[in-house]
Amino acid sequence: QVQLVEFGGGLVQAGGSLRLSCAASGSIFSINTMGWYRQAPGEERELVATIARGGNTKYADSVKGRFTISRDNAKNTVYLQMNSLKPEDTAVYYCNAEVSTADSPVYLELWGQGTLVTVSS
Repeated sequence: QVQLVEFGGGLVQAGGSLRLSCAASGSIFSINTMGWYRQAPGEERELVATIARGGNTKYADSVKGRFTISRDNAKNTVYLQMNSLKPEDTAVYYCNAEVSTADSPVYLELWGQGTLVTVSS
């Protein structure tokens, strides 16, 4: 069984930094796009950033210039470096990945359990 496990959430003051990581484990054959989404209280889940296997990235306008997504394909891990954090960045952050396994060559979309990021003013 393949799963995504996130690390790195917590409480930080405005202007501070946090680094999130998400590792995929299990019988993985290949991982396509990986990304981070977030959901604030009472809001819809929204895209934060994605990164393709080859390294192409996409960011939400609200985080451009402050957040950096990266991945280590050898470790099946995606990272999100968050700098200059603002109170409006407070949300549960979810890892997302398109994963194929030895049993299923079709890419399946997987989600992590979420990690809470709280930015105090």
